[in-house]
Amino acid sequence: MKRRTYIKTITLGSLLPLVNSAFGFINTAHHLNKTTNNVSFKSNWHNWPDMKWAGPEYWGNRLQDWEINKRKLICSVTGFNRTLHALTLQNRTNNTPLHISTIITKLNANIDYIETGCVGIILGAKGKFSDFRSAAVFGKGFEVGLTPQGQLKIGDIYINTGLNRIPDSFKLDFNTAITNSSTSAVVQIINPITNSLIYETKPVSLDNLDLRGNFALLASFGKTQKTDAEQPSISFQHWKISSPSLFQKEDNVYGPICFAQYTLHRKKLKLTAQLAPIEHIKNHKVLLEFKRNDQWIIEEETKVIHSGRAINFKIDNWTTESDIPYRISVEIPVGNNINKYNYEGTIAAEPKNNDQLKVAVFSCNAHFGFPDTDIPESLNKLEYDMSVFLGDQFYESTGGFGAQYSGNFDKQCLDYLRKWMMFGWSYREIFRHKPCAIIPDDHDVYHGNIWGSGGELADTSEGFYASAQDKGGYKMSPEWVNMVQFTQTSHLPDAFDPTPVKNNIGVYYTQWHYAGISFAILEDRKFKSAPKSVLPKEAQVYNGFIRNKDFDIKQYKNLKAELLGVRQEKFLEHWVEDWSDDTQMKAVLSQTNFTTVATLPKGTLTDDIVPSLEIPERGQYISGDAPTVDMDSNGWPSNKRDKAVNIISKAMAFHIAGDQHLGSFIQYGLDDYEQGSYAFAGPALNNIWPRRFWPEVNSTNHTVETPAYTGNHIDGFGNKFTLHAVGNPYNRHQEPEILYNRANGFGLVTFDKKYRTIKTDCYERFKDVLQQDAQYPGWPISVRQEDNLLKHANFYLPVLKLLNFKQLPLLKVYQNDQLVYAQRIPEAIYQPKAKFKGSYQIIIVHTETGKSKDYGTHKALNKSLQQRTINISQ
Repeated sequence: MKRRTYIKTITLGSLLPLVNSAFGFINTAHHLNKTTNNVSFKSNWHNWPDMKWAGPEYWGNRLQDWEINKRKLICSVTGFNRTLHALTLQNRTNNTPLHISTIITKLNANIDYIETGCVGIILGAKGKFSDFRSAAVFGKGFEVGLTPQGQLKIGDIYINTGLNRIPDSFKLDFNTAITNSSTSAVVQIINPITNSLIYETKPVSLDNLDLRGNFALLASFGKTQKTDAEQPSISFQHWKISSPSLFQKEDNVYGPICFAQYTLHRKKLKLTAQLAPIEHIKNHKVLLEFKRNDQWIIEEETKVIHSGRAINFKIDNWTTESDIPYRISVEIPVGNNINKYNYEGTIAAEPKNNDQLKVAVFSCNAHFGFPDTDIPESLNKLEYDMSVFLGDQFYESTGGFGAQYSGNFDKQCLDYLRKWMMFGWSYREIFRHKPCAIIPDDHDVYHGNIWGSGGELADTSEGFYASAQDKGGYKMSPEWVNMVQFTQTSHLPDAFDPTPVKNNIGVYYTQWHYAGISFAILEDRKFKSAPKSVLPKEAQVYNGFIRNKDFDIKQYKNLKAELLGVRQEKFLEHWVEDWSDDTQMKAVLSQTNFTTVATLPKGTLTDDIVPSLEIPERGQYISGDAPTVDMDSNGWPSNKRDKAVNIISKAMAFHIAGDQHLGSFIQYGLDDYEQGSYAFAGPALNNIWPRRFWPEVNSTNHTVETPAYTGNHIDGFGNKFTLHAVGNPYNRHQEPEILYNRANGFGLVTFDKKYRTIKTDCYERFKDVLQQDAQYPGWPISVRQEDNLLKHANFYLPVLKLLNFKQLPLLKVYQNDQLVYAQRIPEAIYQPKAKFKGSYQIIIVHTETGKSKDYGTHKALNKSLQQRTINISQ
């Protein structure tokens, strides 16, 4: 047996250099690639073990359609437009000769009877944007190959070869020559066994521009992407590309380590590494290493087992107070050698002593701007400490081909993994060196809307869309849902109560304490009742909307239905009183907010028209809208919405959410306006559903600077809220409209622990974040922590005077044995407030020891009448 040696180590570095560039879509070719003369690329599949992946140098469309089997690359389906792109080299010039060849074997005899198709190669594949990743996923190019009828396709030209079908095996050989700035090509079809010529073209003139871009293999049969019989169609061997001059960069590979995300919570580090499908490779190794004293130290060695191809590492007693580099290493036996791949990042020092904690906020990521190079570049200009991705990390349509709802379980997992890998390909630099929370929403589990009903299974007998969703539960299998949750949430702090819901679907709701801020992480959808199951039939519920225009949902405020569910309500009640580890402020992270901030044209009974709604000019006011009754929002059920708002307001917690596709900043109302927490819903990264908010108000004096839509409102379910700002879509007169006109962007929330304020920034996409006009109208907005509950509190309790405290204690205020609020006392001399007159019990908790002291019951009085001072001793 030959001894294996380490022949290659590849460090999977940053795709986006940390430099400034012209704003908008940047041309990354000049720094993502380097010019290499005499390029000679050769596939290495004959040395790789069998696996459900083509290898790190390639991107397959779809992931589940390409695998290595018996030293060959197999296209494992017979379907439309299956492509495999080389990632490490591109043609970026107009005048370089090319020689490309590959051996192709037919695996499905039935393709002879398919009317349309082509098997061969693609040259000059280009995506929407000048980035090799855009081309790899969406690229279209110059096709060269055989049709099912044996014709030779060269771009738009079809040549009779004398064949009437695709040979069982053939070598495709493509050569170009440059003469006086013109290019011609000769294509040969060769018998790979005898090396005899089957057919050769005369020189064919080509346009050089057609050849600029990615190189890919093609196995396309049929006319639509729905033609995807689970039958292997074609195998490829010995793909070779040579040229005197191509752009080549070997570390443009993607995988086997794709990305990693982590959290640090109360000295426990949890890191999840996302890998490619290498689980079938015998003797592969996955290592987690930390760099200490200039030495890489192995923390743990494992291998890929999970169906999501993710690995979760847990390290207890993490006490390091400086930045520590980490490295995920993968060792793969390839032939007689071992290839080693490294993905490096940083466990950032927890900024406990900083006055501010800055949180970048993202959600709703369609593929319109993929690979979204402007987002990490914009964020790099801003200081931030952590990021949160609050759902819809992708959509069913991401990457094309739709979603695989049925069939082989592992292929369903790989279908998900391709979309999830695209998310990481765009955004991994945001969380490579900073902690990050990620929570899935409806589209992450292949739902347009989801009412989880405590883990029920949806009835899909009438289809996978609205009819299944309205009945409640999950359309996909519990095993698949758990796979998704593991890849996206296993790095979060341990679940508060890990008991699964129905059908053994796991939970992840938890709290994350970081740098003095405690975040409650919720699952908005999992426990929520389905409206069709609790409302009368006459409501005519469809896709979460009431289609009976005479049905008044406001009359059903107190119906028996769940929002967060009893378990999460109990968790929140515990969380509002847990201020251990020097918690200074609190915030809630969830998929969506507790109010429906959206309008539609009057009389509209569903939101199907949203993508086609008028996009107004900047400063224009849209008239004729009314509040929506979208039960996908957390404005419904209204009674449980009130309960949730009541609970989180007791901690003066700020709410950060996504999902709405519309940036907004509101304050929740209850019986009256401005009685609850503030809430920021961030704008969509790539907006597939551009909602809007144009309430019926006097808009005579509406301007961008003084918008008419701010102020007090009641949503379609009767919930009161006060709007401070909203990022409505407007016509920016730039292309592509789907990116510029749909109110895309991201948020930044700054918690100031010293001054107890919360500042929110809401950035428009494709604007320089350092410029004054970078934000949506009305932002930035700053509020005080205590205004999350006590904005209009006009009654005062005695002054609290702290004596010799090293750590500020916790104040708990009770009335009639019920917690009114809890807050970390902000300063040595502080006077707490109350909303209403009455008697209140004051309890002081020393959180470092857990000891508490009751300072008695005191009346809340007008400030001029409240003369008492209570000395609080250590």
